[in-house]
Amino acid sequence: MTSHLAITPAWICAGCGADWPCDTRRRELQAEYDRAPVSLALYLAAQLVDAAQDLAHVPAGRLHYRFLGWTR
Repeated sequence: MTSHLAITPAWICAGCGADWPCDTRRRELQAEYDRAPVSLALYLAAQLVDAAQDLAHVPAGRLHYRFLGWTR
């Protein structure tokens, strides 16, 4: 089990303190959803919706890249 989980409402990583999803969690998610990229995108989109409510001060484009822009 990963220690790189999101701490809300700040959306920082419990494992390393970086913005969530951190680099480690991104690698973990890519491995977990290796054969299901659409499922990964759907999961991250749901997280983005929640984060957008908590992080209303962060520009939408930045949140989009943070949660979805790094995926294939």
